[in-house]
Amino acid sequence: MKAIVVTDQAAGTAGMKLVDRPEPKAAINDVVIQVHASGFAPTELAWPSTWTDRVDRDRTPSIPGHELAGVVTALGYGTTGLSVGQRVFGLADWYRDGTLAEYVAIEARNLAPLPGDVDFTVGASLPISGLTAWQGLFQHGRLQAGQRVLAHGAAGAVGSMVTQLAREAGAYVIGTGRSADRQAALDLGAKEFVDLDNDTLEDVGEVDLVFDVIGGDIQKRSAGLIRAGGTLVTIVGPAEARPSGGVAVDFVVEADRVQLIEIVQRVRDGRLRTHIGKVSSLDDAVAALNPTERRKGNTIICVHR
Repeated sequence: MKAIVVTDQAAGTAGMKLVDRPEPKAAINDVVIQVHASGFAPTELAWPSTWTDRVDRDRTPSIPGHELAGVVTALGYGTTGLSVGQRVFGLADWYRDGTLAEYVAIEARNLAPLPGDVDFTVGASLPISGLTAWQGLFQHGRLQAGQRVLAHGAAGAVGSMVTQLAREAGAYVIGTGRSADRQAALDLGAKEFVDLDNDTLEDVGEVDLVFDVIGGDIQKRSAGLIRAGGTLVTIVGPAEARPSGGVAVDFVVEADRVQLIEIVQRVRDGRLRTHIGKVSSLDDAVAALNPTERRKGNTIICVHR
């Protein structure tokens, strides 16, 4: 099969290569997926799991990519809940070869059915951003209707999902970003927008929940806005700041079938919009994942059409 591999952490996406690799086999509780579309988060090239296994042994050349949508082609021993020929989408294990390939072996529990009226490119754009937003808001942030949410990067891949899901849950959403992102954030459901380059963040007043995708000074200033009993949720590593009288939670997104089903249903009925930018083929993936200019939205690689 064709696959994208990485071998040199220092080279980043420029070190990606399209090569031939053996097709994977389904282990116990696995399925093999013919990948129709794959998402890719550039930050994964900084993750240790891209380069080493769970006991810190080098595992390069490794196949990156963890978001996928495709069709089940084989079942491993003991696999239940899915069938050959079924359309699925989900999130691959961090330490295994990923989804920038024609086929991938993945634990069945990491996948959810992809309804026939949802395009594979849409399915591949949902797992990381959708699950991150869902888990940060509802599991870790324990969001309740009527609360005030400060959503950083409100027009970005994760932030756009945070904004929409929080709005749907009945929260008052204050989005942040660059000035060019203002209208997009408001269109997604933010009631206010803070231009982090020109506006004063502290003017938003007290909030119940901060969803941090930036870290650093912005995280520290945001922590000071959280009212007693509130929560700072961050996905950029251990929290450097803790709100007075509140809690700080950092987390790594996890695959969850039930949550994926909830997310894709919201896409189907128009309550949730995904954020797709460039769509490219596997043959052109190396160039597509090395953009010469800033792009908005997820880059999706179409593998099988």
